[in-house]
Amino acid sequence: MLSDALAAGAASGGASVLELGVLPTPGVAALAAKLGASAGAVVSASHNPYPDNGIKFFSGEGRKLPTDVEAELERLTGEEAPRPTGGDVGAAEPVEEAVALYAEHVLGMLRPSAEGTRVLLDCAHGAAYEVAPLAFSGVGAKLSVVGNEPDGTNINEGVGSTHVEGLDARGNDVAFAFDGDADRVLAVDETGGVVDGDRILAILARDLHERGALKGGVVVTVMSNLGFFKAMDGLGIPYEVTPVGDRHVAEAMRRSGASLGGEQSGHVILSEYATTGDGLVTALALLDVMARSGKPLSELARVMERYPQSLINVRVEGSAPEVAGSGAAKEAVVRAERRLGSEGRILLRPSGTEPVVRVMVEHEDAAVCREVCEEVAAVVAEGASGAKGVRV
Repeated sequence: MLSDALAAGAASGGASVLELGVLPTPGVAALAAKLGASAGAVVSASHNPYPDNGIKFFSGEGRKLPTDVEAELERLTGEEAPRPTGGDVGAAEPVEEAVALYAEHVLGMLRPSAEGTRVLLDCAHGAAYEVAPLAFSGVGAKLSVVGNEPDGTNINEGVGSTHVEGLDARGNDVAFAFDGDADRVLAVDETGGVVDGDRILAILARDLHERGALKGGVVVTVMSNLGFFKAMDGLGIPYEVTPVGDRHVAEAMRRSGASLGGEQSGHVILSEYATTGDGLVTALALLDVMARSGKPLSELARVMERYPQSLINVRVEGSAPEVAGSGAAKEAVVRAERRLGSEGRILLRPSGTEPVVRVMVEHEDAAVCREVCEEVAAVVAEGASGAKGVRV
């Protein structure tokens, strides 16, 4: 319904519409540029359940729109605008081979030698259900596929990257779990260990660095694990840290010309191959490192040690930024930093989307990590009228 309404609205404004069908978000970004479109749009709930469906927009270059442009679009949707009639109305036509076109586009840039490698794909009952098996078959992988039976309402339901802990990878060399719109991917190694976005970024960064192909360092967010930063320091790889959100990562990468950036969630941007996070590209790039190195993923993942992390969300009444910036909260953070020393860190961050203050602590000692997080969260909760802490 949303897709048809979007196409009809664009056509009624005089635009010609190319309908790509079910395709990963990064596939639309890639084909917008390849097909010469002025813009791209995706109806998606991303990694959320289907009732959260919304619309993502891209420029004709396949990049996310600046926030001021998105704000203007939102403003215009509330206004009556003149509409053409008759012959001025645009046409909408399907692109029948969009899935194959996107797979060919990716494999034309990145084609690892993976003949006989046993690969399990979890497509989250989402946008990757056709294109991911097609692409991995094209590199000779021996495939098993789950989460490839979308019915319109089961997307991300107990499958995909948000439920990667339940993915049974036994008997495979690697498993890849996409999210619903396939702009994210997480991996599971041959021993059953989850390889999150930080580890994927560390593996790719080391490989690019060793080949002299890493430009501008790595761009990550404040939520990346402390172990990632220590690994980069040890390898002599520079990094830039941005606020949470792939938009911030992408903007920083454009400014610095960085080759690689991403988030712990598995949203990874490889600027040589894509303008936005692309789960299919990321999975193939990781498979490429495995093939060229001859090493199992479990060994590659030891590039970094993941520090224990505790995260508590403190729900507040009123302004989350005010609660997070209060004198009591700042004093609690200072005390925590003293206790954590150089082997840990604390991050106090108001949510940008809900009345929540997030308290995140990392330390080499899991008990210390948990205790400090609970102590700071208690101070934040005490300063927020009616607040309730919820550990996640």
